[in-house]
Amino acid sequence: MSSCRSRRAGLLVMALIVATAGAPQSIVLAAESLPRPAGLEPDIGFWRKIFGEVSTNEALVHDNQYLGIVYEKMDLSAYPSDGARHRQMDAEKARYAGILTRLSGGDRTNLGPDERRVLALWAGRPGNASLRAAAGRVRVQQGLSDRFLEGFIRSGRWEEHIRDSLRQSGVPEDLAALPHVESSFNPEARSYVGAAGLWQFTAGTGRRFMRIDGAVDERRDPYRSSEAAARLLKANYGELNTWPLAITAYNHGTGGMRRAIRAVGTDNIETIVRNYDGPAFGFASRNFYVSFLAAEEVERNAEKFFGPVRRDAPERLTTIELPAYVSASSLEQTLGLPRETLQTYNPSLLPAIWLGKKYVPRGYTLRLPDSVSDAEAGSRLADIPGGERRSAQLNDPGTRTHKVRSGETLSGIAARYGTSPTRLASLNRLSKHNLIRVGQVLKLPGGAEATGADSVPRQESGSQTYVVRRGDNLAIIAKRTGVSQGRLMAINSLDNPNRIYPGQRLRLAGSSEGG
Repeated sequence: MSSCRSRRAGLLVMALIVATAGAPQSIVLAAESLPRPAGLEPDIGFWRKIFGEVSTNEALVHDNQYLGIVYEKMDLSAYPSDGARHRQMDAEKARYAGILTRLSGGDRTNLGPDERRVLALWAGRPGNASLRAAAGRVRVQQGLSDRFLEGFIRSGRWEEHIRDSLRQSGVPEDLAALPHVESSFNPEARSYVGAAGLWQFTAGTGRRFMRIDGAVDERRDPYRSSEAAARLLKANYGELNTWPLAITAYNHGTGGMRRAIRAVGTDNIETIVRNYDGPAFGFASRNFYVSFLAAEEVERNAEKFFGPVRRDAPERLTTIELPAYVSASSLEQTLGLPRETLQTYNPSLLPAIWLGKKYVPRGYTLRLPDSVSDAEAGSRLADIPGGERRSAQLNDPGTRTHKVRSGETLSGIAARYGTSPTRLASLNRLSKHNLIRVGQVLKLPGGAEATGADSVPRQESGSQTYVVRRGDNLAIIAKRTGVSQGRLMAINSLDNPNRIYPGQRLRLAGSSEGG
């Protein structure tokens, strides 16, 4: 177990200033401990069993509202296929729904053993209406303890970086356990709705905090996605002011949590979990906070649940920023590393890179095994012939058009592709920026403008905002706009000049004072 686990669970540092060499200072948010309401302990206990005791060869048949009501622990080992397992789980669900329906009829004489056992799970003498409602709430949850253990072992590779990222963003370090709930610490995890990576970012949310385009998807990078998750959690807390709600918002969104607060009249997490019945507040959202608390508890007490465990050692890497656009084959030859190694250490680089349809972007932080030193990597990259150093991204014919979808605006489309609404309007002969329609196919700028990395953005006359382009940094933006870095940081509440992302809209004027 890591030595940092000696701290009391949920204890948060108040107003601690964290300083790292060469990095800006950040202040840890003052916050309360992560509360464990007594009324939610049965729910936490349920997930503690799922994560720490019940394997994927087992399942619990339970009430989906009162998780302390568990009707049966199923053995699924005799069913080798997922289809067979799900059919058996459905059959058991139907069986218990039938038992509860019969009990709700009111005749409780001459009960069979299963009926007596089920009735005894409900305290006192439950009414017929309560049992009838319970018949509609029977659910089956497959266990996850073996997957949790695998994830716990893997997590050793990134825990140090995750905790550093959380601490630098002012987020409680206990939230380092959140990927247990999201992905079992599998960086290749992908959900049916398209969420990806360790932290299960959707593309829409991910673009707020990291780079996602035709060449790079940082959701697949455990390091960059962890930094992004820390910033998202900080933003959630800034809007909701309690960690239980901020954590739940990671699944349900801050807008959804504000609706929950309005509906029940309080920000108390227990009241929301028990009483809020919003249309999108389903089982996963309702249980997100309690499952996180259970995951953190199981992780903290891993030896109790799993016995002695040796976690993977922290990854030791060499990182270097690319000074130009470079093909994967050039990197392979220059660095003397097999392509498979480059792919393993740089999972955010998409197939288009390895197929030669895109260059590795300028400014990309290349990760290498630490057998290659910083100096050695820099020296080798310096030897790349000038003819193989590109000033612009390689064009991909498949990305030169965009089909307008419902809710999209020209400015939003422009930000996505690193160009300006004016450029898009001119290229597509639009008389007005707002005259686009669903289904319309827009031409996109080619060459450097397609990526926005080498184009020189022109600030529209009188504009009070600036859309961040790929390749931008705050110094470049300050020079282009005539607004100092200090003032840009103050106006936009930036705590780190390196934490800007393509598509982000920066204000150039405001009431805040700055340099």
